Amino acid sequence: MKVILKENIENLGFKDEVVDVKNGYGRNYLIPKGVASLATKSALKVLEENLKQRAVKDKKVKEEAVKTANALKETVVKVGAKAGEKGKIFGSINTIQLAEAIEKLGFTIERKYIKIKGEPIKNLGAYEADIRLHKDVDATVKFEVVEDK
Repeated sequence: MKVILKENIENLGFKDEVVDVKNGYGRNYLIPKGVASLATKSALKVLEENLKQRAVKDKKVKEEAVKTANALKETVVKVGAKAGEKGKIFGSINTIQLAEAIEKLGFTIERKYIKIKGEPIKNLGAYEADIRLHKDVDATVKFEVVEDK
């Protein structure tokens, strides 16, 4: 069954993509939830026209994402956390705290597009995270967990 996605779905595809899914998944989950529609001939024609109109706008968005990716690659984001004597953090650092730290630098990134590499962060130190800024633009950001005073 071919469906047109109405929004980004992790491990399936991006908005306005035509994807092939199993009949049950499309009929019982995607279409009733409103995240996809059936890919009929008329729906595909409408989608094609919308994509043509959106191509110029998308190019500008992609250029902005590339600029943001280059700026984030050059900076080291500092994330503050309360820590004990040996550098062990009370709790752990998650994507919410990283997104807030990046926002303080002037970049707005949704936390669901941030993937922290490796184990849960429970110690002070330097780490990396992957960020999806656009469907074609990914960035690796370096961040440092420092002790809050």
